[in-house]
Amino acid sequence: MELKATNISFKYPTAKNYLLKDINLTLDNNKIMGLIGDSGSGKSTLCKILSGYVTNYEGAVTFDGKALPNKGFKSIQLIYQHPEKVMNPKWKMEQVLKESWDVPDDILNEFGIQKSWLTRFPQELSGGELQRFSVLRSLNPKTKFLIADEMTTMLDAITQVQILDSVLKVVKQRKMGFLLVSHDMDLVDTICDDKIYLKDINGV
Repeated sequence: MELKATNISFKYPTAKNYLLKDINLTLDNNKIMGLIGDSGSGKSTLCKILSGYVTNYEGAVTFDGKALPNKGFKSIQLIYQHPEKVMNPKWKMEQVLKESWDVPDDILNEFGIQKSWLTRFPQELSGGELQRFSVLRSLNPKTKFLIADEMTTMLDAITQVQILDSVLKVVKQRKMGFLLVSHDMDLVDTICDDKIYLKDINGV
């Protein structure tokens, strides 16, 4: 299983300079990889390109040799730093989850989700509780590759460890690809088999 970016360049329409330039990157499901970069360096934009959420870039992204599909379920799932921004505030959490898949009770328990939370709205839960739901949504059985963009930055240390441990368990069981994007060197060194510095692969 291989996720490959070839000569990726991107700039915002109103910008003079490129944010990302001539990036080449190959990821697979044999290693848990870390991507490290400073705030504002383009990490989140690269994540959105790799997962198919941003399409107005130069270059190509392929998954197992094929272009990313424009429609339907995205087998490369992106977990955002701010879960409240990707959830419908008018839906209860049970509906938020079911939009992606029917999560079995054992996995709800693994991620520390209490049954009473399912009847609440997003604004009635804490950031850590919401992020557990956000992660679970991305772990649909059809997911082949997971990209976590600073997904634990807003969480306390204990919740960080709990969520990452649960994610890694699923990733290894399903032999999924996993890219952890962070500026936290200690976290990357603890979790990842190898790491990439964005400044080393970005030609700007």
